[in-house]
Amino acid sequence: MNIIFLILVLFSVGFAGWRQVFGEHSAGAPSPMEALSSAMVDSAGSAVELAIGLVGVMALFLGLMKVAEAGGMLQILSRLIRPLMIRLFPDVPPDHPAMGAMVLNLSANALGLGNAATPFGIRAMQELDTLNPHRGTATNAMALFLAINTSSVTLLPTGVIALRAAAGSAEPAAILPTTLFATIGSTCVAIVAAKLYSRFAPIPQIKDSESLPDDNRPETDNDLEPIHSPASGYPFWVSLLALAVLAAMIPLAILYGNIVSPWILPGLMVGFLIFGVVRKVHIYEVFVEGATEGFQVALRIIPYLVAILVAVGMLRASGALEKMVSLLGPATSKLGLPAEALPMALMRPLSGSGAYGILASIINDPAIGPDSYTGVLVSTLQGSTETTFYVMAVYFGAVQVRRVRHALAAGLTADVAGILFAIIACSFLFR
Repeated sequence: MNIIFLILVLFSVGFAGWRQVFGEHSAGAPSPMEALSSAMVDSAGSAVELAIGLVGVMALFLGLMKVAEAGGMLQILSRLIRPLMIRLFPDVPPDHPAMGAMVLNLSANALGLGNAATPFGIRAMQELDTLNPHRGTATNAMALFLAINTSSVTLLPTGVIALRAAAGSAEPAAILPTTLFATIGSTCVAIVAAKLYSRFAPIPQIKDSESLPDDNRPETDNDLEPIHSPASGYPFWVSLLALAVLAAMIPLAILYGNIVSPWILPGLMVGFLIFGVVRKVHIYEVFVEGATEGFQVALRIIPYLVAILVAVGMLRASGALEKMVSLLGPATSKLGLPAEALPMALMRPLSGSGAYGILASIINDPAIGPDSYTGVLVSTLQGSTETTFYVMAVYFGAVQVRRVRHALAAGLTADVAGILFAIIACSFLFR
């Protein structure tokens, strides 16, 4: 991550400096270096605003998750998907609370609930860090979990569907099959890549002077109460039945996604609270306890967000991204990725808000529209992939992991796979 951060900054400054000296400037417009300076300050402020905006969301959902934990929901989920999870994460004990937290994160992602998925993912990363013998260095389980998150297993991309509807799409939910195909493909590639790359990324030897001091360590060991699950899982037929129910929900999501999506978040909150009441949990006190943890975590990730968002903002302001589009556009158009969609593909791993803005501008362009091939493709890219650098900054920042090992390579591989699978699906259905 040190190298990536340095490359982004040096490349941005170098390109903006070259334009400042040799390029042409529009009259009345700020010079390239002035635009770069403004972008640095604006991006730093945006990072803090984003983190502060996450405080309330994370407090809410980590509070709900604490209620679920106290009632034993994570134990139930862990036992339910034990056959799959013990194969994906052999380094994590089957009865460890990290298993349940990862399930909730993946479930929220599958339903398109990004606001809920982030707190669940942070809690899962905190739980995984309790098993980490090398503080500050990503374990294989952490890298795999992050790669799966960057591939963004999504059954119901509610936000993209709403944006397409607002843009006047005749079929806002038409992206559901293409999104499903792309996200399943990218997730499979993410898993294979994380497993494969781990063989070439051994855990580095850390000197005592480089280890994370106890005073600065993420408060996971003491703050997170251990949850003891039964050692054995449910019978295998129960896991198969659960998978069958999940598979049956896919066509229902395609058919009734617009109707169901407004009910998901309220239903999630009511369901968690009722579950806690049934299990005799003091839901208010437990919720407040979990919300307090969410508040602390949201503040802890601010430095990591500032570093990533400033580097990305500099890349955009320097004009380097625009230049890359002009150079690569003619070649990618022949592969099914039009030049109009290329900025979306390049921006998606770097900036979620930037990609969202590009998506909105493309599908609202009268010359393109939401139901054209390009409009469907960029909608699929937004719905089936995740912002890799943002996810890495938030999740690893929450547990102060600075040595990411192969996690970034696996995440970017999943991003490339998501783009390719999206092109295949959209070409087959809409071209």
